[in-house]
Amino acid sequence: MGLAGSVGAVGSAGAVDPAGSVSALDALGSLGVSGAMGGSGEPASGLTLLVIEDDPAGPVSVPRMLDAYGRPVRVRTARNLTEAQRLLTDDVHCILLDLALTGGVAESGAAESAEPSASGDGRELTPGVADELDILRHVLRLAPRHAVLALTDGADAERAADAVRVGAQDYLFRDELDGRLLSRAIRYAVERKRADLAQRQLTESRLRAQENARLERGLLPRPLLEGSELKFAARYRPGRSRALLGGDFYDTVRTADGVVHAMIGDVCGHGPDEAALGVELRIAWRALTFAGLCGDELLGNLQKVLEHERASDEIFATLCTVDIAPDGRSAGVCLAGHPSPLFVGSGGAAPRLLPYDEGGPALGLLPKARWPRRQVELGRAWSLMMYTDGLIEGRIGAEAPAGGGPEGPGTRGRTRERLGQSGMLSIVARRMSEGARGEALLDATMGDVHALNGGELTDDVAVILLDRD
Repeated sequence: MGLAGSVGAVGSAGAVDPAGSVSALDALGSLGVSGAMGGSGEPASGLTLLVIEDDPAGPVSVPRMLDAYGRPVRVRTARNLTEAQRLLTDDVHCILLDLALTGGVAESGAAESAEPSASGDGRELTPGVADELDILRHVLRLAPRHAVLALTDGADAERAADAVRVGAQDYLFRDELDGRLLSRAIRYAVERKRADLAQRQLTESRLRAQENARLERGLLPRPLLEGSELKFAARYRPGRSRALLGGDFYDTVRTADGVVHAMIGDVCGHGPDEAALGVELRIAWRALTFAGLCGDELLGNLQKVLEHERASDEIFATLCTVDIAPDGRSAGVCLAGHPSPLFVGSGGAAPRLLPYDEGGPALGLLPKARWPRRQVELGRAWSLMMYTDGLIEGRIGAEAPAGGGPEGPGTRGRTRERLGQSGMLSIVARRMSEGARGEALLDATMGDVHALNGGELTDDVAVILLDRD
């Protein structure tokens, strides 16, 4: 009886997904591995083994194997690599390759190279002649996500070890085969392959995450304020989990005429597309600013960029720009649907909002919109804080219980109030009265907003602070 005839048949235990994820390798109930369970609590199917062997000295007899429920293991047998490629479907979990397979590569239809190729031990292969390791390499190329066991003679231990170095999960000797040894070897090979695949996917994911993080860090703005007396601080917190960039964006530059230009904006939405659009708008703003544009003309061109780059006509962006005169005592402010900046003057004045009654619509809403530029006086010493709405949309106060709040049943289902601009003004006023300025003021403000919200803010938050002592 040949190799295939000595082994019974049973269902498949699982499959390796063609996209690269292991979909059911842990469903090997036939080998004592916890698997996919049917409605009766038994494994939904057993193990499938593909045997590739054509030993001219005679077929190797492999003892009969049974699964944990007494069912024989299903085996498919291929006499060459062409047949193996046809039988290698997703429900095959392990391949047992006879390294003595004759003419395997040639019969597979694979074209042999006209130049000598190197084997696993460094020897040169004669063109048209496939050595045992070359056959193994071809199988590994055909089945990169399947476990492979190499079968060889007991006297050829060195070649068996070479097979593992080439890529096989393990090796077996023909004269030592028994059902228990083969079952253990298959289980080990499948689990090792699963671990290798998981480790490879984890490494690839980690590398992609590191690359994305480097890319996102590179896209964050670097203020260009050389020669300015103004002090700059910023905080940025995306709403997306494990992201470095959100739909909020900001920038600050000083042009050759001594004017300091600051901008902050917010693209509606929180995904990677919105983050990419925010970066495009920031870069476009910097380029247009260095080209000498400001106010309505600059915002009109930014709207054109938005209209051409957005994925949907429903996407819009709010924006606030401030152009501070070279002497630092006055500024021009433009609002495009964006919250007005917070301003603190000299002499212990309380924080207040700059006028916002002359703002225009958000970018992308009206095709022929206009954005008035309002001139404001800043004075000798001041602080100017620009922010996105994520900072003021956090919640405050304890949420009422389902059965009613402390005021009685009438408060049932009461929604917590938003912090709002008034709440932000109160936080900044209190922190400044305690002596917080610059970086410390932003940290304290962000910390207070986070604490009042009772957890992470769901929206992107960007804040920039300009100070003139």
